[in-house]
Formats: sequence, C-alpha cells, structure tokens
Amino acid sequence: MDEYRFLADKPLEEYHKSDTGFLACVILLCGLGIFTLFFCSQNLAQRMFGSPFYFVKRQLVCVAVGAGGFVLFASLRMSVIRKLLPYIVVGTFILCLLTFVPGISIERNGARRWLRMPFSFTLQPSEFVKFAVVLFLANLFDKQEKIPAGQDKNILPAVIGLSLFSFMIFLQKDFSTCVLIFGIGLILFFESGAKLTWFPPALLLIIPLCILMVMQEPYRIERIIAFVRPEDGMHTFNYQSMAAKRAISSGGFWGSGIGSGLVWINSIPEVQADYIFAGWTEAMGLFGVIVYLVLLGLFAWRGYRSSFYCMNRFASYASFGCVTVIVMQSLVNCAVVCGALPATGIPLPFFSLGGSSVIVTMMMCGFIVNASRCNTPEDADDFVGNTDMYNSDEFQIRSVNGVKVYE
Repeated sequence: MDEYRFLADKPLEEYHKSDTGFLACVILLCGLGIFTLFFCSQNLAQRMFGSPFYFVKRQLVCVAVGAGGFVLFASLRMSVIRKLLPYIVVGTFILCLLTFVPGISIERNGARRWLRMPFSFTLQPSEFVKFAVVLFLANLFDKQEKIPAGQDKNILPAVIGLSLFSFMIFLQKDFSTCVLIFGIGLILFFESGAKLTWFPPALLLIIPLCILMVMQEPYRIERIIAFVRPEDGMHTFNYQSMAAKRAISSGGFWGSGIGSGLVWINSIPEVQADYIFAGWTEAMGLFGVIVYLVLLGLFAWRGYRSSFYCMNRFASYASFGCVTVIVMQSLVNCAVVCGALPATGIPLPFFSLGGSSVIVTMMMCGFIVNASRCNTPEDADDFVGNTDMYNSDEFQIRSVNGVKVYE
C-alpha cells in the first residue's frame, strides 16, 4: 500500500526543512508583481473595461489557481510525480495540438498560441511545455545515471523529445519561447554531465536553423532591424521599445512614484504584459531595479542551493531546470525592455499579466520547495528502507546552517 500514498508521509517536524528563504522570495516577488500590475495598468483598465482593478482581479484568480498548483507540487511525493509524468507530458502535447484546431484555439496576429477557456480566460500551452520538458528531461537523465559504468548511455530520447516540443512551439509562431525551451534543454544536458564534445556540432546545426527560422517571418526581421538600428521604425514596429526606453530613462534613480507622476507608461501598448518592467522602472527608478535584481538573485541562490543539496537526483535535475526557466525568463525580459536584446514575447515571471505564465511559475516554485526537503538519504532515488548503504565514503555528513546534510 505504500506505493499508493500520494502525499509525503514525513513527520510534522520534517516539514521545517523546507527552504523558508526561497518561499519568502516567492511571496515577495508575487506581491510586488500584483502591486506593479495595478499601478501600471489601472488607467488602461479604466478606459477599456470601466474598472481600474480589472487586470488585477483576473491576475489574482490565476494566482489563486497557481497557489493550488504550488501546494500540489510541494506536497506530492517525488515517486508519485514520476508516475504522473507520462500523463503530464502527453497531456501537454495534446494541448499543443489543440492550438491548431479552429474554434478551440484563438488566433492573434496570425499566431495560434491560445486555447479558449470559460469566463473569457485563455490557456497558453507553451507555458506548460516549459515545466513538462524540465520534468521529462530530468527523468530521462536520472535513468541514464543508473546505467552501469561501461555501458553506452542513450541520449536520443531526450533529444527527440526536446526537439519535438520545440518544433510544436515554433509551429505556433512563438519563436522566442521555442528558443528558450531548447536553450533550457541544452543547459540541462550540460548540468547532467553531457560530454562537451557534443555541443559544438549541435551549435553548428542550431545556429543556421535559427537564422532560417528568423527569415521566415517579416516581423522577426523587423525586430532584428529595430535592435540594430533603433532610429528606424520609431512610429511603427519599434514604437513600443522606444516608449519603454523613455519610461525607463524618466525614472531616474529614485523613480517618479506610483501616483500622477507616471506619464510614459501610458504610451506603452500592452504595458501590463511583456513591458511591465518599464512601468516598474519608471515608478521606482534605478533603486527599484536594484531591489528587483537583488530579490531575483536571492531567489536564484536559494533555488539552486535546494537543487544542489537535493539527495533525489530526479528532483535535483528538475528543480535546477525550474529555477533556470524562471531566472532566464526574468533576465531575458529585462534585457528586452532595456534594449539589450531584440524584442521577444517572453513574459516577466510574477509580474506580467498572463494566467498560464503565473500558474506554471507557481507550480515550478512548489516543485522547488518540494525538492528542498529532499536532503536526507531517505529521500534518495534508491532508498530501500535503511541507511546502512549510506554509511560509506560516498555519503559523508556535514553541517550546513545547523542542519545535517548528507553528501
């Protein structure tokens, strides 16, 4: 009957091993995101829907759903998550296929990336692909580690799975997310111990392919032109980027405040989405940027720390991937808004309006919290009911902040 228990069956005192520092970072980022969304979008929401709280209310609903996903993935045993993994991967793939079905999917600007949901909500399957791919690769890499020395390891299933999901996202005309997912996959390959000699040939294939993908759509070429020559298209395809830069520069060091001093964010189309960081910067200035980067750095530190000290190899790989997804998205979004990278459709985790992004981000954070508890031999993949097998030189006990950690 032990195999059918879904929730972690540890004593109550064991739950104090969850990384409270990481949890505090999640709460602070989520709170700042809701606060920023309100003062950035209240004028637009008032004009379009007659209520300054319209976008915030919708985001709070998605945060509540995401909190449910957070609790679920923070509570499930790792063995149960691995048993559910085939359903997660297949279900995510089916959601991607549904984006090509007229009537179910929604087409915007020539792209089909969203599915219709009740109460005018939408679902973006590509966001769920990020989490599914991380779990899928972590599971395969863990299995490869268990192959006895001397036998060849087969990375072909991982390559095929990653390529298939990336191609599905590309067909949805979401090139930036496609590149992000594939990049996360390569990082997980590297983190799992893949041979460095595999990467140069892969890059020789990937770089020309990416150039070909960019050349297929005129708007992608326009984004490259806007990045190389910012003075071109200031009133057309480069208008949003220039408006964001004006908002950032007007913030100064201390910012313009969150009241009537905010002027430039009202000129940014869809400021509540991918360019919300420009609103935060105008309101809080360089000081606010520093605060955000410090908080993001603490989030990354506590998340990676949980991954590195995790005794369960699957949980370690997957939590590493989850932290990397969130941190990389955040840095890419900030770089785009500041003009350091060409425009993309990558949202800012915890901040940008978007139900799918918030829900998946919270689910990944719940998984990281779960992994932070896997720091004893009992949590290891091959635990057999006693700790005798860990009384060897392979696992040595040392103290980290007063807590015994097994290495």
